[in-house]
Parts: sequence; C-alpha cells; structure tokens
Amino acid sequence: MTSSQRLALFDLDHTLLPLDSDYQWADFLARTGRAGDPAEAQRRNDELMERYNAGQLTAEQSAEFMLGLLTRAAPAELNAWHEDFMANIVMPAILPSARALVHEHISRGDLCAIVTATNEFVTQPIAQAFGIPHLIATVPEMHHGRYTGRIQGVASFQAGKITRVQAWLAEMGLTLDSFEASFFYSDSPNDLPLLEVVTHPVATNPSPALRKIAEARSWPVLDLFSDMLDAKS
Repeated sequence: MTSSQRLALFDLDHTLLPLDSDYQWADFLARTGRAGDPAEAQRRNDELMERYNAGQLTAEQSAEFMLGLLTRAAPAELNAWHEDFMANIVMPAILPSARALVHEHISRGDLCAIVTATNEFVTQPIAQAFGIPHLIATVPEMHHGRYTGRIQGVASFQAGKITRVQAWLAEMGLTLDSFEASFFYSDSPNDLPLLEVVTHPVATNPSPALRKIAEARSWPVLDLFSDMLDAKS
C-alpha cells in the first residue's frame, strides 16, 4: 500500500525525452554494426517510425523488429551496448526541464511511474536516470537466459497501458479511484486511452494531432522543450 494521494504517470519518448528511445536504440545498433545489414536495419526502423506516427502500427508489428534486436546477443553483451547507448545518446538528451517536472511530483510524495510502449530492457536504465522508481513498459520474453524476440504478457501500448497500470496498482491494493488526483503526461494520440481515464491529462510536447485534441477538450498543454526548439530556429 502507499500513502500517496496523487498519481503521476509519464510517457517517455518525446515526453520526458526529446527523442524516441526505441528508434534511437535501433539506430545506434545499426550504425555500430550490431543489427545486421545497417542499411536494411535503418530502413525498417524508419518505416516503423512512420507507421507509428501515422497511428498504423501494432505492438506485435513493432516487436518483430525491435524485440528481434535483443536476440542478437546474450544479455551481458546487450548490457554493455546499452551502457554506450546511455552515455552517448540518452544522457545528453535528459534536459533540466524534464528533470524539474519529475522532481516536482517526486518531491510532493506522488506515486510516480513511467508508462511506455518501449521495452523494459531499453527503458529501465532511463527510468533510473530520471529517478522514477516504477516502470511500466513492454516486457520482452526470455527463455533459457536469452531474449526470444516476443512480447511477454500485455504490451504497454495504447489501451494496453490502462491494463498494465491497473494491474500494477492492483498489486498494491489500489485503483485509479484511490487517488485524489491522477496525472498522465504524453505527446501522442496513441495514448488517448490512458489520457482519458486520469483526472489530469497533460498534452506534453504534443504532436499536431494531440495538440488539436487537447485544445478542443481544454486539456493543459506543456511544451518542455520549447527552449531547445527556439535555439534551433
């Protein structure tokens, strides 16, 4: 059980990070020769991202490629690759504005979790880097100490995020109604199912589609990376 009276849930990619960790992990493996044919790996990675952005990608279609990458080496070697990935790609992308948002909720004593479709292997170290104690992510299946390339259980994607959050809370004897306020920060219309069931949906660095929905529904819009965008303009 928890004494917290508020729940804060955070999407990860393009929400707390100004990048997509799944895409960047695949790109990192391709560029370093760890994903087979580099050109083919990058082509498939780009194709999946385009389909995701268009709302035309299923969790199973993504897993075929993304989780398949985890089958290319034993966990110890994958961990070594991931350390390089964190140092060179992820840590430089964790910006003060995102850290401040997370710290605001943690300092209030809110129950905090990252809820992301990206798999647990890629995202667990990122959650730790943010200091967020709980992670709800797609779980890659393991068999005899190796990843199989398949999803274990329900993918943390679209409506599956609600299922996974409810199961996580139930383990603590809680439901969404146990909290006086529940927040979910996300950039994507793929997350509408969970945005619609919390008391405080926040469109965070929203895509044009989600921004339009947020404005129509009078949801708050938070642009965490506006300073970075201003610097590029």
